[in-house]
Amino acid sequence: MQLNIAMLGPPGAGKGTQASQLGEVRNVPRISTGDILREAAQLETEFGRAVQATMDAGGLVSDEVMIGIVRERLVREDALEGFVLDGFPRTVAQAEALDAILVDRDPLIVLDISVPSDELVRRLAARRVCGECGEIFGDKLGTECGKCGGALVQRSDDRESIVHERLKVYARDSEPLTSYYRGRRTFAEIDGSRTPDVVERLVQETIDRFQGSVERDRL
Repeated sequence: MQLNIAMLGPPGAGKGTQASQLGEVRNVPRISTGDILREAAQLETEFGRAVQATMDAGGLVSDEVMIGIVRERLVREDALEGFVLDGFPRTVAQAEALDAILVDRDPLIVLDISVPSDELVRRLAARRVCGECGEIFGDKLGTECGKCGGALVQRSDDRESIVHERLKVYARDSEPLTSYYRGRRTFAEIDGSRTPDVVERLVQETIDRFQGSVERDRL
């Protein structure tokens, strides 16, 4: 069966790390809308400059743009048997559009990673990213990337003032979104305050349980 997953959670919850590991273990592509937008922001185009300005202010790119990006990505050959969405959907409008995109596919598994806000601020303030390869590190230790040797820098949207704005925007939009999914049999909240290996185990166990339920329904 297809493995269609959407990872929800606020900035700093660790959903990117979990989505990457999940994609490798389950052999499906991790589709990070944040990565797509950051690549676009580096382009010297009107769209790229608009994306950068929105991100620097801690805001969110419009539903129309995000839906178009995801729709185009999900029809590529490598995503036809499954995917892990990281950073989408973020609004009910995006969730409704995703349902329409997936109408002929297996049920969407929605995993909401939950972490207390004070822990999110601490994590994001400490986070660094390699200026060369984009690898993310969850603490300030060291100044060089262990992967390529590039310099570690703080992302502009991880500054504390921007972090508070990002979390405020997420809190405003997340409750309607989780309410949209909460009644579904393939929705689960994951405790993201646990260690990464424990969170990974909880994610894998939840997916196995949901897949088993879907298979039983087909019998």
